[in-house]
Amino acid sequence: MACYMGVVTMAGEGWRAVGLSLIGVVLVGMAGAGMAQTAAVAAGGTPAAVVTERNDVGDAPDDPGPLATGLSAKITHADVRKAAKMVADWELARAEGSFNQQWTYAALYDGMLAASKTTGDPRYHDAMVRMAERFSWKLVDDRFPHADDMALGQAYMDLYLEKREAVRDADTKAVLDRLVAREDDPAKLLWWWCDALFMASPVLARMYTATGDVRYLDYMDREWWETSASLYDPVEHLYFRDSRYFTQRQANGQKIFWSRGNGWVMGALVKVLEKMPESYASRPKYIAQYRQMAERIAAIQGKDGLWRSGLLDPEAYDLPEVSGSAFFTYALAWGINHGVLDRAKYEPVVRRSWAGILAHIYADGRLGSIQPIDGQPGKFKASASYVYGVGGFLLAASEADALAEK
Repeated sequence: MACYMGVVTMAGEGWRAVGLSLIGVVLVGMAGAGMAQTAAVAAGGTPAAVVTERNDVGDAPDDPGPLATGLSAKITHADVRKAAKMVADWELARAEGSFNQQWTYAALYDGMLAASKTTGDPRYHDAMVRMAERFSWKLVDDRFPHADDMALGQAYMDLYLEKREAVRDADTKAVLDRLVAREDDPAKLLWWWCDALFMASPVLARMYTATGDVRYLDYMDREWWETSASLYDPVEHLYFRDSRYFTQRQANGQKIFWSRGNGWVMGALVKVLEKMPESYASRPKYIAQYRQMAERIAAIQGKDGLWRSGLLDPEAYDLPEVSGSAFFTYALAWGINHGVLDRAKYEPVVRRSWAGILAHIYADGRLGSIQPIDGQPGKFKASASYVYGVGGFLLAASEADALAEK
């Protein structure tokens, strides 16, 4: 939780309890062009930017139906693309009417763009163009410089890089220009929660790619390592979600490292490295951190191929957590595909995790075992499905499909 100009705000998954614990919350519907967040007010002064309708993000029905039986965990083009298409079709049909500009959906949009490339089906890509046009290619911008509100810029910039129309990047560039011109407050870390690395860093890296202006990359680089200095544990090679967890412990006495939070970071490392020039001075530092995290994540992989919500106390959680596992799978497969990780060591890890994720796809295409919005380890139903986890899965499928070519 952070304070801005006298009002309380929460970052990303930190506002998980708003609808449960605050009285007098006015939930703002997200339907309609522009998705403008109007003046909803929660007890305690919580602004509308952090209040959203969870039914639009996902659900956890008591009876989700049977699990899928026609999928193969083999990493072949046919098998990977079949699974990707099954999940993408289900999610697109369910979610397109509720598309919004929040960080929750931003990860899904990234996955949908990847799914079009993976499957060759233009419907997912075209839906992302419709989404962007619906929002006039604009970001939410009512709590600058909040990283979560920049996450949508990843999809905008990827679409801009394939078709350089000024409308596609103008608003994102305007926001980032304000960001890179901003002086840091030495008393307040800008990206003080690890999720922020996924939300903002890849957007800045893509703006560098689009413009050739190294200011965007240099700004990202400075903020990344300030966040890392605060939240990265150099012994465990994992990120604390935020400073609240420095002294907290799991039931078994281990430090609390949240699966999805570390998944966000590994996904961010991949998305930054794929746009960062080989000659960039601090690139070796990113590679080193990525390899450290990859080795640690591989070492604590569960017997079912997946990771629990609390990474160092898996016995405390009944179910594996698919969103964090999907981002780990994506990042590890990327490393193999790009020669950053040793294939002999890490390919078995990816094959086990891919098989583990597929075991949580239902017959209609629902991807389950995804932790709801949160900021720490937690428990949930096997049926729980949320858009950011599906986005992570579709990104993982894109790299699994590339791995099938090796």
